Amino acid sequence: MNAADRQQGPLAGHTVVDLSRALAGPHAGMMLADLGARVIKVENPGTGDDTRGWGPPFVGPEDDLQSTYFMSCNRNKESISLDLKSSDGQAVLRGLLERADVVIENFRPGVMDRLGFSTAAMHELNPRLVILSITGFGHDGPESQRSGYDQILQGEAGLMSLTGSGPDDPQRVGVPIADLLAGMNGATGVLAALVERERTGQGKVVRTSLLASLIGVHAFQGTRATVAGEVPQAQGNHHPSIAPYGLFNCKDGSVQISVGSEKLWASFAAAFGLDPAAPGFASNADRVRNRQEVIAAVERAFAQYGAVELLEKLNDAGIPAGKVRSLDEVYAWEQVASQGLVVDVEHPLLGTVSLPGPPLRFFAQGDAAETTVKDHAAPPLLDADGGSIREWLGLVPVAAADAPAGAE
Repeated sequence: MNAADRQQGPLAGHTVVDLSRALAGPHAGMMLADLGARVIKVENPGTGDDTRGWGPPFVGPEDDLQSTYFMSCNRNKESISLDLKSSDGQAVLRGLLERADVVIENFRPGVMDRLGFSTAAMHELNPRLVILSITGFGHDGPESQRSGYDQILQGEAGLMSLTGSGPDDPQRVGVPIADLLAGMNGATGVLAALVERERTGQGKVVRTSLLASLIGVHAFQGTRATVAGEVPQAQGNHHPSIAPYGLFNCKDGSVQISVGSEKLWASFAAAFGLDPAAPGFASNADRVRNRQEVIAAVERAFAQYGAVELLEKLNDAGIPAGKVRSLDEVYAWEQVASQGLVVDVEHPLLGTVSLPGPPLRFFAQGDAAETTVKDHAAPPLLDADGGSIREWLGLVPVAAADAPAGAE
């Protein structure tokens, strides 16, 4: 299915102009596209979005290799290539902004102003426009001009100090979590602004950053610092405030358990022959203070079981538990398929490809029927929709626009 033909979902009828590149902005745009919006991705001529060159892995024909990174955050979009410094590119962008409901940009502060598209200028073109701006460190403040890349922000926002085997082993999260959270926050802000626009008739500017998005999910680690005055540190695969909760070794591998209440602890202890009231084990606070002794006791109890048998026993005892899956196992898992978390799309060069699917599902009142959009379009080839978008805007193709008077 072509992205332009999608007229389903809660945002059907809304148009989004996606000026962003890399991951945070494109992820926000893809979330809105998954919800039914028409998302027009504006890319640099010749090279396109930066992520078209991020790899390996690349797939497809040798003379037109496709980046799987780009494919992760651009489904359900159209593509047009524009030089935003040229008169033609600016004319096309003005036409898009006049018709759009939302525009997404993640340039460094000041770039849009220099191009002639400040927030004031865009709202003069279209007062109903919702403008989403995503930056690395925030659009103002003493360090607003710094370039923001995911791993840099994971370090700057403290996340790496909480992740790793211990305090001397800072580690990045295995996905670009700052980018992804900024995209999610941006999409949430856009939806709120669209709802408000229904009441006021006016668009507004929504701003978020990678820094804000990571600090916004510090959760209980943040209040340990701000309220309790502690400095949280990485401690591997065990929860800092609950015990036992984490990854534990067994006879032929490992399993994860979460014993998050005293009731669960009593059930767990009974199932594995432990004394729930033993000194140092009687309360969660005791067990956290004596974490290493708890881990040792649990792993002694687990040593006689293989992982498969152990997971069955934990399930029978009502203890939340699970294994650590590789990604090939995840995408082959029947539960993942049942939730629509893998979608097949038809790519013009690659044929049928499977992509990680959207995380939201929608149902009619009373769960009578699922209304989730099931038809998805593949990430677009560069400028694949340039001609049709110009036609929609009533503009001549760029080649004709640039040709000298009297040329064929």
